[in-house]
Amino acid sequence: MSQTKVAITIEEGVLARVDALVRRKVFSNRSRAIQQAVQEKLERMEQNRLAEECAKLDPLYERSLAEEGLSEELDAWPKY
Repeated sequence: MSQTKVAITIEEGVLARVDALVRRKVFSNRSRAIQQAVQEKLERMEQNRLAEECAKLDPLYERSLAEEGLSEELDAWPKY
């Protein structure tokens, strides 16, 4: 994946914490630390959105859709 250089403004305290992680070799450099932090945040936001959308579903209605016509088809399924 191609990368693009960007400039950001960050609080000194946050940058000091990032630099401490780089010194401890948790990350190879500031860019890698910030890139990974942004990626993890985006993934969490996407997971939260999926959970919110799933919470809107009615479990009984979803089950009835899944089982619709299933009883008629069960006899046609092979026995294992």
